[in-house]
Amino acid sequence: MSPPCHTSALLLVFMALAVAGAEQSEERSCDVIGDESSESQMERALLKKLEPLSHMRFNVTVEKGKTENYIYHFRVCREVNSTSHDFGGLVQTDRQNGKTTVIGRINETQVFNGSDWIMLIYKGGDSYGRHCSGEKRRAVIMISCKRGVTASSFSIISEEREKEQECFYLFEMDSSVACPAENSHLSVGSILLITFVSLIAVYIIGGFLYQRLIVGAKGMEQIPHFAFWQDLGNLVADGCDFVCRSKPRNAPAAYRGVGDDQLGEESEERDDHLLPM
Repeated sequence: MSPPCHTSALLLVFMALAVAGAEQSEERSCDVIGDESSESQMERALLKKLEPLSHMRFNVTVEKGKTENYIYHFRVCREVNSTSHDFGGLVQTDRQNGKTTVIGRINETQVFNGSDWIMLIYKGGDSYGRHCSGEKRRAVIMISCKRGVTASSFSIISEEREKEQECFYLFEMDSSVACPAENSHLSVGSILLITFVSLIAVYIIGGFLYQRLIVGAKGMEQIPHFAFWQDLGNLVADGCDFVCRSKPRNAPAAYRGVGDDQLGEESEERDDHLLPM
């Protein structure tokens, strides 16, 4: 094989390995039960809503006497162990012998919600064996609303396996992703007031900059439409004086101010009667 061909073959091998590694490193996500064409928009929207929890891992330990000592590993729409490629979204590990059992798989997902909760169901787990007629295990995770908390309080509530069928493991956790959107507490009047104040601020600041930088005004002339506002103030003052005055307009003032002009008007003969005859 010539050197150019040898180099090309090596490049192809490296590219194939890189593509394979990228595929293996990409984590699988939830696949809703049914064909892709039959998936509802509601389920897709809920899975997107749960995305902030997908990078987190949750564990809970359960110990019942000497016979049951388990650890439950849970991830939201991701495999607990991506290297095993078993689609296990919720896995049980026996602490005594290390045996792992898949409780539910993310490729058989159901999801629905209420006003302040989301129910995530993983089906297609490992078979029960002698319980529940040997059907496959199923994990039900109730995610309740708790504002201000991304995720907390993951725990197992019960395992229902004494029935003939439809057995399940029930888990619960708290998360803000299950909370409904908060409605704005602002009234229509408050919104209008904020809008009005914002427009006034834009008018004053923009007009000031225009008068100063473009027109070259100084002092009070920098106020936008200064002459108009000055005239308006005078008109308002006259109107207030006309409406609020409580005496006739031609009535003399109740007092006289003291000034040099008034002192000069006093009669110079006011003390003449005190002179001796």
